[in-house]
Amino acid sequence: MKRTNITAESFLPAYGLRSTHTQSLINSSGLRRRIVTKRSIAMLDAEQDWTVDGGDGVRLLGHYSRQPGESRGLVVLFHGWEGSSRSNYIVAAGGMLYERGFDVFRLNFRDHGDTHHLNTGIFHSCRLDEVVHALQDIQERTGARDWALSGYSLGGNFALRVALSAPAAGLSLKQVVAVCPVVSPSNALKAMEDGPRGYESYFIRKWARSLRHKQSLFPDDYEYEEWHALGNLRERTGYLATRYYEFNSLEEYFDGYSIAGDRLAAVKIPSTILTSEDDMVVPVSDFRDLPENENIELLVTRFGGHCAFLKNWKMESLADDIIVERVLENARRSSQ
Repeated sequence: MKRTNITAESFLPAYGLRSTHTQSLINSSGLRRRIVTKRSIAMLDAEQDWTVDGGDGVRLLGHYSRQPGESRGLVVLFHGWEGSSRSNYIVAAGGMLYERGFDVFRLNFRDHGDTHHLNTGIFHSCRLDEVVHALQDIQERTGARDWALSGYSLGGNFALRVALSAPAAGLSLKQVVAVCPVVSPSNALKAMEDGPRGYESYFIRKWARSLRHKQSLFPDDYEYEEWHALGNLRERTGYLATRYYEFNSLEEYFDGYSIAGDRLAAVKIPSTILTSEDDMVVPVSDFRDLPENENIELLVTRFGGHCAFLKNWKMESLADDIIVERVLENARRSSQ
């Protein structure tokens, strides 16, 4: 594995942005939303809503922003758990890519964004097949070749699993960038349990809103009152995994989407992983045990929080820079 350690000297955020909590909170704030929306207005103005085929009747919603003229290629973006195609980090990265001449497709996972009505079944993290099928549909409809994929947190986990599945699925995927990807779901859960209470509470609140909305749309299929009475993420995840996801245990569910151990040894597509030592959600220790693989580049910063990597108070992010750089490198390779 190509390992590049970005030191504190090479990535040193501005004063006031060196706390993991500040990074993570400001990344999803209204302040950053206003700034990145303004910067990304060309991409947002160009977007078309696409319902894509996830196979077996599954429908997923995405936003496709196509260049008005010649394009440098397609980049697909995956959000994190309980995020959406309109999350700040997705809009920021998409806006930069569009500005540099790329077509951008921001895909929502099932039950993320305003998509709960599209499918009866609820989202869970092992639903990789429908995401791969949706990417096949996007590739066919756009005619994209040698395209790139980037994902954040759980979306980074999905992106790396897509990299493993792409050759057999006939996907012309040539570059992956994963930002703070979940490696071991069990370790990520423990990190939130052991960290400040606010992180676990934040995800519980967002998840609860999502499930209430799903239940309101399909009242005959879901009864979540017992779930809402549970106390923490571990209990809530285990409850759904064994009652609605059709797994025998929480551990079986976590193993279904883990990329720990030797799972990434088979990746043949150039893939960059960006993570930070101070990530409170995904432990940096998970990345030390990844297998040796010349196709995987690991970038580790001292600062950055979870999926933020804000450089300054202009709300510019190192993550956006890395994504754009690697996608441009892929475009150059593909044009040779």
